[in-house]
Amino acid sequence: MASERSVDGAEHMRFGTREGRWVIAATALGSGVAFLDGTVVNVALPAIADDFHSSLSGLQWTVDAYLVMLSALLLLGGSLGDHYGRRNMYVAGLGGFTLASLLCAVAPSTGFLVAARAIQGVGAALLVPGSLSIIAATFSKEDRGQAIGAWSGLAGVSSALGPFLGGWLIQSASWRFIFLINLPLAGAAIAIALKHIPETRAHDKRPLDIAGALVVTASLALLSFAAIQHEGMASLVAGAVGVLALVGFVVLEGRIKAPMMPLELFRNAQFTGANLVTVAVYAALSGAIFLVVLQLQETLHYSPLEAGGALVPFSLVMLALSSRSGRIAAQHGPRAQMTIGPIIVAAGLVWFGRIGPGDHYLTDVLPAVLLMALGMATTVAPLTAAVLAEIDEEFTGIASGINNAVSRLAGLLAVAGLPALAGVSADASLEEGLRQGYVTGLNICAVLCVVGGVVAVLTIRKLRDDVHHRAHCRSC
Repeated sequence: MASERSVDGAEHMRFGTREGRWVIAATALGSGVAFLDGTVVNVALPAIADDFHSSLSGLQWTVDAYLVMLSALLLLGGSLGDHYGRRNMYVAGLGGFTLASLLCAVAPSTGFLVAARAIQGVGAALLVPGSLSIIAATFSKEDRGQAIGAWSGLAGVSSALGPFLGGWLIQSASWRFIFLINLPLAGAAIAIALKHIPETRAHDKRPLDIAGALVVTASLALLSFAAIQHEGMASLVAGAVGVLALVGFVVLEGRIKAPMMPLELFRNAQFTGANLVTVAVYAALSGAIFLVVLQLQETLHYSPLEAGGALVPFSLVMLALSSRSGRIAAQHGPRAQMTIGPIIVAAGLVWFGRIGPGDHYLTDVLPAVLLMALGMATTVAPLTAAVLAEIDEEFTGIASGINNAVSRLAGLLAVAGLPALAGVSADASLEEGLRQGYVTGLNICAVLCVVGGVVAVLTIRKLRDDVHHRAHCRSC
């Protein structure tokens, strides 16, 4: 069978071959574990609160400890794969994620669980970018798009099944099993990767930006602490130092030769605008899901299984409509969809804010889920195209990584800061926190989405078909 060789001498695979199927299986299984974990933890939060008598801030840290490390180290994780081998870093990430999952499962306290979740975030920062870079480096150019499509479809299934599977495990056994299930899945992915994925490295390696990674990690951790605690002198000091560290990160990135986040990319108005839309929409989505899953279980008295199953239609709609949304954007440009989509999401969030005791799933919860899903399906594919469309070929990988990190950062900041903005006390119990801030929090998320739509109108231009097609091909 015809093949080609990469710049490091490795033979490229063809889609549909036995070797190619093994590579897709290993990368989809490993990244699917991370995606699965990301969707089920929210469902487990009330059960964790019951076991450890956690306050709302403890639950925020359970989510954000993972996101701090993932957001800060995502770009560095991709660079480490280029330097030391993509398969090596992917397997190392899976190993760290698996060990951390075991620690989460046996956690005796909220603090221990938060620390284990931070280690999970470090592992995910290696394996999430590693999965796609392995596919890009391993498959021939003409088959790369199909391989990425197969990978994203399989990973999407894990996201769709995650809440339902997690709810069943929590209800049937314990919340600890949502972490234990990672062990056999990740173990299988490691075994397949070591046997079937060839090692590849970048031909032209960018220097590692270790200093930038350390500074931005410290900044995000301090800002998260300030937002979650939001009371007292310690919070004020942490917030001030976090802001200074963030400014220092920007200064550092502007001075070093090979920054993890090249500032010149942000001179492009559309790239900057698309990332601002990402911040608005993904902050709203993450903050809303954090609150809604808690509201379903605490106020509407859903079981974990029912709460997880309630959100399955969201993932199914995304899977069904995302590729069609991308085709429409290719024909008409991304601006209209990036304007209309966030407004539809906002309508779903306002609807979610209305649900309360005595409401029914089919008439009250499901319409909000479907509205939010329709809005996100309308927005996501054009957003990706707009991020990449006007970026030089040499920077497309970095630009895509920045946008991925920005979406995680938006979720981190939303979970950390939304309760404080909604007027929830830092030491409030879960029940009290929802009573104080649920409706206000959902309305803030809706406003964020509308702001995202306005930013799209102002910064996203209607791309020419050839430019959009070029951007679409880059993602392949």
